[in-house]
Amino acid sequence: MTEDFNISDNEWDSSYSHYSNYTDSLKEIVDSFNLELSTPVNQVSMYCTDNPQDSNSVLDLMFL
Repeated sequence: MTEDFNISDNEWDSSYSHYSNYTDSLKEIVDSFNLELSTPVNQVSMYCTDNPQDSNSVLDLMFL
């Protein structure tokens, strides 16, 4: 299952310092299908902002 979930969370993006309440809902759905978060060998930001005050982030996730 792959998607741009638009859920920033420190569980999959260590540069993001907050926890999202939406993560719990997503994890429940993922667990119900017996899937696990796939961790890339080389973690890269998938969202790159043009605004220097915003940070790049990982929003595209893959569950296997």
